[in-house]
Amino acid sequence: MSTIDITVAHCFSQDEALRRTRGLLERIQKQFAGAINDLQQEWNGNTGTFGFSVMGLSISGKLYVEPSEVKLTADLPFAAVFFKDKIESVIREQLENL
Repeated sequence: MSTIDITVAHCFSQDEALRRTRGLLERIQKQFAGAINDLQQEWNGNTGTFGFSVMGLSISGKLYVEPSEVKLTADLPFAAVFFKDKIESVIREQLENL
């Protein structure tokens, strides 16, 4: 198992950053239509948990929307380690575009 840890600073109010972050996974799913399946997410305040599968591999993690940054942690199965850099790059880019 491998872990992705991404932290991106933001200049919005925490509520605005939360609003923008809540749509992050749907945007990634649309960008990679057909590759990402079974997207699930649940929010409790400023913390979100998520899961999805990509190429049959399950990925799960958490999003934390803090007053000045958004943090994402995700667990990747061993078979996804070869794609870790690409997955991390796509998520980071999407977070920075919020």
